[in-house]
Amino acid sequence: MDTVLPISILWDASHIWGLMVWRAVRALGMPCRLVSSSDITEGVLLGKRDGNCLKSSLLLAPGGNARHKARALGQAGREAVRDYVSRGGRYLGFCGGAGLALSHADSTEGLNICPWGRASRVYPLQHLISGHVRAHIYADANFSSPATRPLPVWWPGRFEAQGAGVAVLAACDSPDKDFWIADLPLQRVPAHVFSAWQKAYGVDLSADFLAGEPLVISGDFGKGRYVLSYSHLETPQSPDANRWFACLLGELTGCPPKTDRVPAWDLRQRAVPCARTNALLGKALQKSYDLLRLAVEQYLFFERAPWLWGWRAGLPGAACNHLHAALYTALAIRPTDAALDCWDRKSFFELSSLFFTGAQEYLWACRLSGALASTLPNAVDDHNLAEKRDALFGHPMHGGGVVEQLLVILEKYLYLAQDANEEYLL
Repeated sequence: MDTVLPISILWDASHIWGLMVWRAVRALGMPCRLVSSSDITEGVLLGKRDGNCLKSSLLLAPGGNARHKARALGQAGREAVRDYVSRGGRYLGFCGGAGLALSHADSTEGLNICPWGRASRVYPLQHLISGHVRAHIYADANFSSPATRPLPVWWPGRFEAQGAGVAVLAACDSPDKDFWIADLPLQRVPAHVFSAWQKAYGVDLSADFLAGEPLVISGDFGKGRYVLSYSHLETPQSPDANRWFACLLGELTGCPPKTDRVPAWDLRQRAVPCARTNALLGKALQKSYDLLRLAVEQYLFFERAPWLWGWRAGLPGAACNHLHAALYTALAIRPTDAALDCWDRKSFFELSSLFFTGAQEYLWACRLSGALASTLPNAVDDHNLAEKRDALFGHPMHGGGVVEQLLVILEKYLYLAQDANEEYLL
């Protein structure tokens, strides 16, 4: 019986999106492993650098910052991925992982395996969209039959067509029921309000810019193939997306998944399934719950999905979601000796204490700023508030801050613990 090659999941700069992909692939019953950029450089995809033997059925690049992924790979890692695909490997990228594969004027910013690039930002709100869009899936997409289905997008980029040999597998049509722009749920805004906004402020929230936008594309690179999707097909409990994800995995790896459903991922649970004794992680997760609850109670965040908290524009909701998902998962899995050996208890304790104390103070300051905005507009200094946000949560696009240091510790722990959790569904 032939050995089934595992799917390699690029772990660097993926955060919650890497966890979501890892969980989804396991839920579908596919063999997989988390791989770092150094693993790729050392030959995890192709074996020896001068060899021809594929060691992974697929390289799956989750969402996250594409430039950070490219930087983590370095020149040697980027060339290793290009070599893997050109020799017959398969590449599937979601959102930031899709952007990583595109062509860039600066070759250090991506893989350049697809001739298309990332489109510049023409409509100011186009990268603030989230939720499901109605998308037309074309006949050659290996998904039962042509159809218009709801597919999830979470703050995506856009493709720019600039070369031949690229097939569009799916294109956007219109917003679906849970579609948001920034922190505005479009379905709840009456049509006459849209018209009034456009007339009074020149703001168009119709989302007409979506119509016809390519959402999923595919092409060949050497002997290999890539599929790039700005839809997160791995999103929990998104049935049409999950079915297509399963179809793509079966097609790209040659191994049919055991199921086509990705179950709910409820990060709001207080009782973590299969939790191991780790008092420090347990306390940090409790503080994360408390911080999220505070933000919701003070109208700064809101519960968007079982796995996701939404946030008012300008607030550091993304960083809080990344950290909470990592804490939840780290407490849920069974650690290996290697994970325990690398666990930096002292640094984690100091950083988590600094972060949660500072984050609580920051959120209360945001609430105070809002409360005093009409009567004492300068009482809370905006510049000072922004400095505190960047120190704690980092830049919204570029990361950093104390939270990034915590994520480095947690994600290394999860990477080293993966081998002991092959049968555990996150």
